[in-house]
Amino acid sequence: QTSSPDVWQVVSQQCSGRFQSPINIVTRKMLPDEQLTPFHLVGYQKTFHGRLTNNGHTVQLDLPLGIMIKVGRLAENYKAVQVHFHWGQNGGPGSEHTIDGEQFPMEMHIVHIKEEYDSLSQAVKDQTGVAVLGFLFQESETTNKKYTPLVDALTRIIEPSSNTTLTDISLEMLIPPKEDLAKYFRYHGSLTTPDCAEAVVWTLFESTIPLSRNQLRFSDGTQMVQTYRPVQPLNARQVYYSKGQILVVSWVLLIMSVLLSSALPQYSEG
Repeated sequence: QTSSPDVWQVVSQQCSGRFQSPINIVTRKMLPDEQLTPFHLVGYQKTFHGRLTNNGHTVQLDLPLGIMIKVGRLAENYKAVQVHFHWGQNGGPGSEHTIDGEQFPMEMHIVHIKEEYDSLSQAVKDQTGVAVLGFLFQESETTNKKYTPLVDALTRIIEPSSNTTLTDISLEMLIPPKEDLAKYFRYHGSLTTPDCAEAVVWTLFESTIPLSRNQLRFSDGTQMVQTYRPVQPLNARQVYYSKGQILVVSWVLLIMSVLLSSALPQYSEG
């Protein structure tokens, strides 16, 4: 069946391209990029009512107008259009991207398109028309209360083509705190479902989102388990990383050294 990633190249020739996603990020082979500055998130704090849909292979949350990302070495503004998730079975491995071979239980993608385009189908014709922010999840001891409305909503849309409404939700509720968004990985890749268009500027954040074991088992009883594509060859691509946190640390060290030197006794010559 065409829903299996193994036969996607039959559905779309682009799925066998050289710049496909997801990938395994090998941290020792990454290069720093000073221009990968922190993102300016516009409208992420705005609460909205959103439609959550089971489309048969994932759940997708449609986003209202007015949510955008700027900077982060993106030459233009990108507007957010939807959020979707990839997960495994019974809380097992289910992320699409892996880091040094480690697969995480779940991955969230916030999909943005260049401001000039009206739809994803338009944006994928541009080599950098789409910008996806990817977030990895890890199991934690405690319940992440910010995710309770989303997890509860998922139990209402077990059947494909069903949908429900999420009320008073914001993207800020779903992502790590702003101070944890300075460190991220960047590469050029593709959509992870057909037609696998190689038009995506990928940003994967180092900081993970905690969910309890019970929250990660929300997919029990649904047909949407193992909704992830296996990692694809990196080929000639390079993965870069932002130096946000490293710069913060270096500033702290600089301030400490200044304070230390000012505390030392001063001697005059002569």
